[in-house]
Amino acid sequence: MKRQKFVCELVVLTFMPLLFLGACATTSSEDKVQKASAHYQLGISYLNDNNIQPAFVEFQKALELNPNDKEVLNGIGVIYLLKLEDYPKAIDYFQRSLTVDKNFSEASNNLGVAYEKLGKYDEAVSSYKAAIANPLYRNTDKAFNNLGRAYYRIKRYDDAIDAYREAIKRNSDFHLPYYGLALCFNALGRYGDAATALKKAVDMYPAYRGNREKAINDMREKKLLLKGDEEKDMEDLLEIMNY
Repeated sequence: MKRQKFVCELVVLTFMPLLFLGACATTSSEDKVQKASAHYQLGISYLNDNNIQPAFVEFQKALELNPNDKEVLNGIGVIYLLKLEDYPKAIDYFQRSLTVDKNFSEASNNLGVAYEKLGKYDEAVSSYKAAIANPLYRNTDKAFNNLGRAYYRIKRYDDAIDAYREAIKRNSDFHLPYYGLALCFNALGRYGDAATALKKAVDMYPAYRGNREKAINDMREKKLLLKGDEEKDMEDLLEIMNY
């Protein structure tokens, strides 16, 4: 019994330094996470001020400290998507973010936008649906609006209308779905409904507040900066304004 007791005490004594080292490792790990969070928050601040380069640098520093931070991976993806227009790189970072947390709806929604930019509308639809499927996602109105746009691109107008209406149902103050509805109704030859939907959008948008002339002038200016499908959308909206 004495030997057994001695052995047990020895085991305890042997493991004490290991436990101490484990505590140090935990503390070091927590310190890295905190530093990464600080870099991430600073990056968000730069991004909100449209200072892209320092935002990118801060996100990279955060990622180096915490490679599995889904928010950081998503943030880098957003820069590639919206600022650098490198859509394959954006997709890579959004997918990496979803590898960390498959239910991270913000990354799923952003992934859908990146797929749309590459004309991969079926993949975009799947990504938006994945975002919407999460009952805890707070921005389902935006995901439904994006889903409507993707359906519109592949001429599934009825599905697009349903998606836009779901977006409005979740956020009655959201004006963007009304533009989408106007385009869908126009494509279906429902010109009166198209005009009504577009009028609703112009009435709701704070910058216009129902000022039709201001809306037309603004659309004309924006059209000059657009290309491809987005330019065609603006051209169609200007036509609907004449109904």
